[in-house]
Amino acid sequence: MGWNFNFHNVHIWAHINPHAIREARHQTTFSINVWAGIFGDRLIGPVRLPKRLTGPTYREFLERLTRDILPVVLDDVPLQLRVGMWFTHDGAPPHFSRIAHQYLNDHFPGKWIGRNRPVAWPPRSQDPIPVDFYLWGHVKNEVYSTPVTNVDELW
Repeated sequence: MGWNFNFHNVHIWAHINPHAIREARHQTTFSINVWAGIFGDRLIGPVRLPKRLTGPTYREFLERLTRDILPVVLDDVPLQLRVGMWFTHDGAPPHFSRIAHQYLNDHFPGKWIGRNRPVAWPPRSQDPIPVDFYLWGHVKNEVYSTPVTNVDELW
């Protein structure tokens, strides 16, 4: 298990070298936005999102997801399971934009969980979903297990 440790308040008290330096690894100034889903025993994605995620770019992603990705991944899933599917996402601002809400209302009517509609996901919920409970923690452990020097290595 990997640990992220905050060295901000760690001091080295030594008589021999009062100017000792402790080398620490940390992520530099790059990041990527990633979407992934879990349906049953299937991982959907990961899908790389635009660096600057906005309501319109998130809607474009949702369109691509429902047009190009989900039909392929769910091709052999029985219809009764597909009908029971729910779409969930967190409270990131692009996720609760009007344009994203409208798309989700049209394509997942009454079957999506998000901020402010139609089924609210309570903040700091004690009821984790598999993506939050397992996937993102596993991904972060893998990412931070070795130093990452550029965005391509991060991906």
